[in-house]
Amino acid sequence: MIRTLTALFAILAVVAAQAQLAADDPDWKETDAPAPPAFEKSRLIPFEVSRAQSMAFGVDPATITLGKDGVVRYVVVASGQGGSLNAMYEAIRCATGEFKTYARRTADSEWVLVKDASWKSMQENMPSRHAYRLARQGICGGRAPLSSVAEMVRNLRSPSVDNR
Repeated sequence: MIRTLTALFAILAVVAAQAQLAADDPDWKETDAPAPPAFEKSRLIPFEVSRAQSMAFGVDPATITLGKDGVVRYVVVASGQGGSLNAMYEAIRCATGEFKTYARRTADSEWVLVKDASWKSMQENMPSRHAYRLARQGICGGRAPLSSVAEMVRNLRSPSVDNR
């Protein structure tokens, strides 16, 4: 009888944990994103998206913010071998495994807001999974952002776990 009850409680605990992970906070509201911040290519912290990726990715640590809504916002830069530079002002929501692009930088260094910017799964961001890799390499600790921007920057500069 005791073994049966113990097994039942273990099963219920697993089901409850899975339900909690799957459930999103219905009262969550995203705060308004600030305007895209200025970034410096010289400050970029590189991170690997894929060994087969032809673009080099980096995030400017001076642009990383952690909002009261639990959203991490940042500027990510993708550089091509021919010198092309693509910058995006984005956000990661660790709780749901999603990212959003607020703005893209044009060739003449102007930010253009993305119309109808919406949250998208980091798992389905193809062909580039840069938001997923950035989250895994230093922004998120599971389903929550790391406790501070300083901790995020420290992890990005010196990743302790190889998540390839």
